[in-house]
Amino acid sequence: MELEVTDVAITKLIEKKVDKVRLGITGGGCSGYEYVFVEDEFKEGDLEIDYGKFKFLIDTTSQPFLNGLTLDYTKDGLQESFTFQNPNEEASCGCGVSITFNEDIVSKS
Repeated sequence: MELEVTDVAITKLIEKKVDKVRLGITGGGCSGYEYVFVEDEFKEGDLEIDYGKFKFLIDTTSQPFLNGLTLDYTKDGLQESFTFQNPNEEASCGCGVSITFNEDIVSKS
């Protein structure tokens, strides 16, 4: 599985002193899916990607949806947040939280 994390995102995660971050997708929102990005503990079957000072945990179901994802951290005025640049996304809703994936990815999951 391919996952890219920008230097800015790595720095922010280190500053936040997180140990393990669950990265995934879940059903919900007006477009069908939402990203999961929370501090969590390892669960059986997780893919663990070690970045030295922290680890990403990705469940089996989320792996095909996140393959090729770039995690970034952006700041625009007073707004700061982690952002997901995902080549598997087909569309996102106006709120920017809910996403739709390519049908090929959905059918394989």
